[in-house]
Amino acid sequence: MTTTPNSAEIRRWIADFVAETLPAETLEQVVTRLDNAIIARIPELCDRDMRRDLAASSRAHAVAVLSGLTQDRFDYPVPEEAHAFARTVARRGYDVRLLLRVYHFGQEACIDYMTEVLEQRQLPRDIERSLLLRLFDRTTRWVSTSVETLTDTYMAERERGLRAALTQRAEIVRSLLDGADVDTESASARLGYRLGQRHLALVVWTDEDAAPLPSDGSGEAVGRLDRIVARFAGTLGNGSLLTVPSGAAALWAWIGVDGDGASGPAIPGPDDPVWSVDAPVRVAVGVPATHTAGFRASHREAVAARQVAERARPDTPRVLHYSEVEVAYLTGTDEAAMRSLIERELGALAAPDPQSARLRETLHAYLRARRSPDAAAKMLGVHKNTVRYRVQRIEELLGHSLDQRGPRLEIALDCVAVYGV
Repeated sequence: MTTTPNSAEIRRWIADFVAETLPAETLEQVVTRLDNAIIARIPELCDRDMRRDLAASSRAHAVAVLSGLTQDRFDYPVPEEAHAFARTVARRGYDVRLLLRVYHFGQEACIDYMTEVLEQRQLPRDIERSLLLRLFDRTTRWVSTSVETLTDTYMAERERGLRAALTQRAEIVRSLLDGADVDTESASARLGYRLGQRHLALVVWTDEDAAPLPSDGSGEAVGRLDRIVARFAGTLGNGSLLTVPSGAAALWAWIGVDGDGASGPAIPGPDDPVWSVDAPVRVAVGVPATHTAGFRASHREAVAARQVAERARPDTPRVLHYSEVEVAYLTGTDEAAMRSLIERELGALAAPDPQSARLRETLHAYLRARRSPDAAAKMLGVHKNTVRYRVQRIEELLGHSLDQRGPRLEIALDCVAVYGV
């Protein structure tokens, strides 16, 4: 007679095995054996609390699976203890792959244990084979159901934890920016960022009309911006970095930099390769400053630089330093007054044609070079006589000497350089 997995003999053997294994003492021995096999391959679970939660999960799973072996059902409810273990893995900061490995190794340990039991019983080959097939099928279904359900539990807990941490961080940052009286040491500990140091604030965002950034695996554009800021911090900073998402595709950041007050190593200028970013990313940079007052001030300046960037000409660099656009920001707060200043000071030089643009560029370089034709020529990459000729032409168009209104001219040129004519 052919023996099948549904034969009465197999059912009887399984019922006897379940009855022998379910008593507390025997079940505990089996659970301990299975857990030891898992922990031997995942040493992170050696921790006392992790091991305790694993044991509770394994025990509850064992009862559920053993109870289902004597029935022809294929659904295995995931016990609450297993959900608790998945949450523990998430709360301890482990990757979801650790949870998947637990169930993979757990299935292997179950099959090894059952194979050993069947060999000890010395059953007929066809019965042993049918039993192993049945057990393999059931454990595969159990693992599949558990992994699918518990991955959702893990992700929900991880997201909840991240949300809570981000919310707490955002609340502290908001209090700091609002000027609230905050215990610096306590806030530093909760933020994981030292507030008593020198800060360089950044605002990083993407163009509003740009396509979304490619997914980083989590689907979050902020994750991509985080990595860009981390690159800046690795080059410019002392290892201290704080980031807070400020939108779906924008974040605020503070990089701890060496030095005290306005002193310390100079921050590379906007033309330095360290600031290289690709579209659609934009960066606004504040001025380094110390302590909580500097934390606020540098951020305020980065926000101001962003306002300039969003109103500036399309060809404006993707990284703007507040120190480079401070005059344009302050003057541009009243746009009508700024435009009047530009028209009054530049006159014919405010025309939109290429010749006027070239003369404006020469005048701007000449004034910034403290009226040195040689220095201006180096900045522009032209001969010094070319600068002299253009300056002469500029004075003719303005109708007065540059010595008469130099400071006002330079302010007007600063504004045109950012906002255009």
